[in-house]
Amino acid sequence: MITSTPAPSKFIASLRGLIGRCPNCGEGRLLRNYLKPVDQCAVCGEVYGHLRADDAPPWMTILIVGHVVIPALLHVEQVYEPPTWVHMAVWPLLALVMTLILLPRCKGVVLGLLWSTGAPGSERA
Repeated sequence: MITSTPAPSKFIASLRGLIGRCPNCGEGRLLRNYLKPVDQCAVCGEVYGHLRADDAPPWMTILIVGHVVIPALLHVEQVYEPPTWVHMAVWPLLALVMTLILLPRCKGVVLGLLWSTGAPGSERA
């Protein structure tokens, strides 16, 4: 769909993807399920079904979770010295929750960035 407004910057498109919105208009949804992108925006008609984020969102999620959980674990161990069972209960649960929260947001950022750079995508017929 051709619009008269200029395309948003890469930063704005990535931020819109972060909150799960269409990188073009910022109003339509970007993901229809947990990680499945919509074929096209319901508001502006921009096509997203051909874009593939591949391994970038899991990589970004692991990077963020690892940089938060590991220093926190080490700090708690040095300062409070809790028993091992506390570590085994808290840190895997924290890592799992953070992963489930961050993964679709990271995918939105990657899709927004791919769209803003004009990436052709590998699923285009």
